[in-house]
Amino acid sequence: MARKAKKKAGEEAPLKLFYIFYNRERWNNWLTSLSEADFEGEGGDDLPEGLAMLYSFSEDITLSVLKVVRLWQNGRFSSGEALEKIGEIEEIVLSDLPDGPLSEIVTPVQESMIVLFAAARRHIAGDFEKDVKALVKRGRALAAEGADETLDVAAEIGAAVIAGAACCARYIRDDLEDPTIFDDWLVEIETMGEAMKSLKGFDEEAGESS
Repeated sequence: MARKAKKKAGEEAPLKLFYIFYNRERWNNWLTSLSEADFEGEGGDDLPEGLAMLYSFSEDITLSVLKVVRLWQNGRFSSGEALEKIGEIEEIVLSDLPDGPLSEIVTPVQESMIVLFAAARRHIAGDFEKDVKALVKRGRALAAEGADETLDVAAEIGAAVIAGAACCARYIRDDLEDPTIFDDWLVEIETMGEAMKSLKGFDEEAGESS
């Protein structure tokens, strides 16, 4: 029975070839849609089309990266293969933007995504603490000082969340007059946590794609 199980797992490994990951065409399509979207709206309680699209744009990137991590967790990718895929997505997402209104809209998204890539790598490396409360406290202190180590702490939080830790709604402060990049990263990590929940059954169906 054990031999049959191993054989079956070996037969399933090529299924990773069915997955379509983030590519330049997908990125450019999003940029085109965002450049044509209405960010002003007509007033009222409805969210402007552009803002709703911007959230979907950000979520799409987050899901694409975490699908790679999920496949690594499931044994579909080696650490090297997963890191290579993540690097390819990162190169696209953090690429230079043309000057103009679109750059002003997308640059904040790029800045928030820095923690996504750092956390994914940290999770795969397995080198992170899991005491989220202590990490958030340390991260806020470092952010107040403008320390470079702030990203390292945020990446640890993100890695812990990918592993199943709870964060970060309770730590996100809506009343801050001057939020730091660390606060933006906590918002992205919260999105990462929700994304991992949605990917709980990902890769269970043969031929499933992104």
